[in-house]
Amino acid sequence: MDWILAHHADPAQVAALSPLHLRYPIHWISDDWPDHDGSLEQVVQLQPDLILAGQYSALLLRERLRTLGYRVEVLPLPSTLEQVESYERQLLELIGRNPDLAQPAPTPQMPETDAKRLLLLGSNGIGTGRDTFEHQIIEQAGWRNYLTGSGHMQLDLEQIAADPPDAILFAAPEHQALANRFAEHPVLRRSIPADGWLSTDYWRWQCPGPWTWDLIRQLNQWLD
Repeated sequence: MDWILAHHADPAQVAALSPLHLRYPIHWISDDWPDHDGSLEQVVQLQPDLILAGQYSALLLRERLRTLGYRVEVLPLPSTLEQVESYERQLLELIGRNPDLAQPAPTPQMPETDAKRLLLLGSNGIGTGRDTFEHQIIEQAGWRNYLTGSGHMQLDLEQIAADPPDAILFAAPEHQALANRFAEHPVLRRSIPADGWLSTDYWRWQCPGPWTWDLIRQLNQWLD
């Protein structure tokens, strides 16, 4: 919510971003954006005309604010590519901008039956399978998902060595943490050539938004 609000709103419109934007910093939100501490007292002190909340955030706080007479609008988190467009349109309308500025969702595409297979690798050796938002991104970009199971799965190194994907995209923070060392495993490095390791901005995978379309275009370009 912080990201898409800062993406579209004039800073003068925004009384404060949530404290979560400090926990998940993004390079295009500068330090001079105001923020609140998540307390009822500070939000009331700001006297906002509109309070935006995510689907799962601050349930008790937002209901208390409603009982105090504040306008609270809850935006459901997109779970499909089509919903990203409606999410953006709703946000634009709420902040008084033209909802037609939202980027339209692309026409749904299915990969070719012989398309290259992409493994989306996260921290702790977890791969992203079907029935996920990320799976929709992979297929919309023209790849086949290497994993055929549902949801997020613990990867099997023996399976990867015996039947490696065409490419691996390591979608995890570039931190020297044990959770991220799986990507350095010798089995993976021997199974996938150096040019088969892809890299994107990690933040683009964290939350759906208009940046999702840039991610799809980038993945599609790697198929050529």
